[in-house]
Amino acid sequence: MQQVKFRLVNPGLAPRRTKLEMPGWAGQPEPRSDGAQEYAWHCAPFTEGAQYGIEVFYPYDNELHVSRKNGKLVFDGDFGRRPDDSGDLMWPPFRTFGQDYYTYQLLLDLKVAKDWAVRTEPHPRFYTDPSDTVPIAVPALLRTEWWPMISFVVFKSPVEGHTHIFRPGEPMLQILILPVVADFSLAVMDEEEAAERDLRGRRIHGSRPGLAADTTWASRTDTLFEGTYRHLLRAAKARERE
Repeated sequence: MQQVKFRLVNPGLAPRRTKLEMPGWAGQPEPRSDGAQEYAWHCAPFTEGAQYGIEVFYPYDNELHVSRKNGKLVFDGDFGRRPDDSGDLMWPPFRTFGQDYYTYQLLLDLKVAKDWAVRTEPHPRFYTDPSDTVPIAVPALLRTEWWPMISFVVFKSPVEGHTHIFRPGEPMLQILILPVVADFSLAVMDEEEAAERDLRGRRIHGSRPGLAADTTWASRTDTLFEGTYRHLLRAAKARERE
């Protein structure tokens, strides 16, 4: 297992492996049963994807509202006076970055191994939030093996009339640990490989009634769910542990 070491200026950033919060941004802990409200955590691929990285929290006691009015960004939040020991820190720590973006002075160092990098992205709660107020971190790949500090992170500006809200104790972005080079190419499958994949798909489809017998349910919106993928995922993980 690779170890990612960190140092930071503001301990309130509290970086940790991303966790599903229930109740919270991942939904309510309702069981997979007929009549239940469907939530993103009911989907195994989302659950695995959401917990794949490191979440970083908004570290201040005040709320910050970022909005666009008459084409200009407005930052509405009281950060108080500059801390006495702030040194060269930017204060307040948010600023505009052109017309369509804004930045936060992150000051987080994540040390990764050779041939690895870190990539910023929106926190998974962005995809579950119905209010359209979650900050949108812009993807950026940083080679922190030799770059010793993530000085700032960039966010996409809200559209006119909308507001991004940073709240105390809420995660504001996710960071992934990835190979520094995407070392792959795309190629069309040959006939034999395509036939094998097609046969595998047909077999899974044919076994669905049995695999999903005890896991099929309809939500309160009459959306049908079943657990074939979850059964196969558990089986795959069990094989890996052998």
